[in-house]
Amino acid sequence: MPQIPEKIHELTVGQLAARSGAAVSALHFYESKGLIRSRRTTGNQRRYSRDALRRVAFVRAAQRVGIPLATIREALSELPEERTPTREDWARLSEAWRSELDERIKQLNRLRDHLTDCIGCGCLSLDTCVLSNPDDVFGDRLTGSRLLVEQSGGRRKNARRQREPQGTTDERC
Repeated sequence: MPQIPEKIHELTVGQLAARSGAAVSALHFYESKGLIRSRRTTGNQRRYSRDALRRVAFVRAAQRVGIPLATIREALSELPEERTPTREDWARLSEAWRSELDERIKQLNRLRDHLTDCIGCGCLSLDTCVLSNPDDVFGDRLTGSRLLVEQSGGRRKNARRQREPQGTTDERC
């Protein structure tokens, strides 16, 4: 890994990529989403302050645990500009994400536990399917894995397939 002398206060996109492990394209993407900032030289080259290294590490760590980029951007916006996020910053911001992650873990565990309930035939015509319709949100109103789109005037239009007549569901399921 290339070492950057302490006297250099700005990094090129290549130096930032090499030090952070993020691809140049990822850094450009992060910048377009407001996660990191750069300035432009007179030759229109990007220059990043050294704190961008810690911000990129912060973004990548948050992404690894499944935090959406919009949420990460909000968290970083709470920090003063050009200040490296500290351990305390991470602890405070990640605490807010804990309940969201706990809920996601609970959902994944439930899906894993019900995976064997799905026979995997691909027809998805079961009355309730724990994989395509977790928690059977629409089970009281409709059956099957595909939902009918409601149109104005009380008429229904099928978004993907015609509804099967009573008693003709695929018997394989």
